[in-house]
Amino acid sequence: MKKISKGQVAVWILAVIPVILAAAVYARLPAEIPMQWDLGGEVGYEPKWHLWIIACLGPFLAVLFYFMPRFDPKTRNYTKFFGSYLGFQAVMMLFVLIINGICVVEGLRPGTVDVAMVICLVIGLMMVYLGNVMPKFRMNWFCGIKTPWTLSSETVWRRTHRVAGRLYFAAGVLGVLGAFIPNNIVRFGLLLVPLLAASLVSTALSYLWYRAEQRVC
Repeated sequence: MKKISKGQVAVWILAVIPVILAAAVYARLPAEIPMQWDLGGEVGYEPKWHLWIIACLGPFLAVLFYFMPRFDPKTRNYTKFFGSYLGFQAVMMLFVLIINGICVVEGLRPGTVDVAMVICLVIGLMMVYLGNVMPKFRMNWFCGIKTPWTLSSETVWRRTHRVAGRLYFAAGVLGVLGAFIPNNIVRFGLLLVPLLAASLVSTALSYLWYRAEQRVC
């Protein structure tokens, strides 16, 4: 973890791209730009300087993700899934970049982006990726299904994340498919309901498996 890998450098580069993009187009943006979209398609405008809040989120998260393992009691475990942890960071940086890009494009050319579709599609793809890498996560305090029961048992942690990976993958697929349905309520329903269900089922299973383990002991 002490050596800075090429993957970590790539994450940092991704993190600063939104800042560079904001700086490049800021003078061309109108005084107010669209930054909020509701399910009915209504657009909320905010002062363009708010774009810097989103743009700077990337560097903030990059620094946070880099230092978090150092404060984790399970810090040694990060070496066991460091590639997946870097991938998770990269996905988050791409998400910030896409959000920043949407605000820029809609500020310059309103109505260009189907925002609801893009957001649902991107989050769905993120969940598909997360579902793939989640079984590789090792016990830690910052990534994965962190319940008192998964953090108390390596066995419960592994079982929970194997199942959670499948559930999040399936939820992500539904979210991706739902993104192409031309109804915002249906889109977000197919995204959020399966994600909520995946989280609740994973949490409940971690409790049941922990209780079963304690009875055996």
